[in-house]
Amino acid sequence: MKLYRDEGIILRTQDLGEADRIVTLLARAHGLVRCVAKGVRRTRSRFGARLEPFTYVDVQLYRGRSLDIVTEVATLNPFGRAIAPDFEAYAAASTMVEVAEKLGAEGEPDRAHYRLLLGALNSLASRQHAPYPIMDSYLLRAMAVSGWGLAVTSCALCGSGEDLAAFHVQAGGMVCRRCAPRGAAYPGEDTRRLLAALARGDWDVIDALAGSTGETAHGYISAYVQWYLERKVRSLQIVRSAS
Repeated sequence: MKLYRDEGIILRTQDLGEADRIVTLLARAHGLVRCVAKGVRRTRSRFGARLEPFTYVDVQLYRGRSLDIVTEVATLNPFGRAIAPDFEAYAAASTMVEVAEKLGAEGEPDRAHYRLLLGALNSLASRQHAPYPIMDSYLLRAMAVSGWGLAVTSCALCGSGEDLAAFHVQAGGMVCRRCAPRGAAYPGEDTRRLLAALARGDWDVIDALAGSTGETAHGYISAYVQWYLERKVRSLQIVRSAS
């Protein structure tokens, strides 16, 4: 059928011509979707304000030759309105949607990742926890559902759960003292506990430890994500400038 409907999260927009806009969204049933919203930059547009980054929408599209075309859109939750005024929340959300786009695939739904991003944006918008721990937990869990889970409870090289003393990006996370390669980092106990809590979404532990060791853990997570994605995440520069 030429027309189809889905729910999705707006990841990014890009101006096209004088009045149109290319919209990238992560859709529940269709995965990554790139489409054109015609005339949305005109002041009389019916739904221009509904197609902003971080917005959760119900959208109807018409299948086009190269890009699908937005024909209807309704806002389900305007997360961006609550996120945008807070610089740290904005930096965190920008990083999350950039990584979501890099992990997504057109026409290949990933409902676990979709639910994860939706929940993370809701947490940011409702101020359930501090922005950067929400972002870091999302990054680790998104990488895990995409097949790149960080080793946090057993050695990434030998599988042992004993004497996990070092962190090595190329090895895949935590490694035991015996396997630790040259150049590995040796995080403190609280940082190791925080990494494990972020990976499983244990918010009691995260909230207790993030204030003292969050920046160190974030550095490990940023390096890990960019190593396995094999590309820079530009929005992490905003996070660093805000730290």
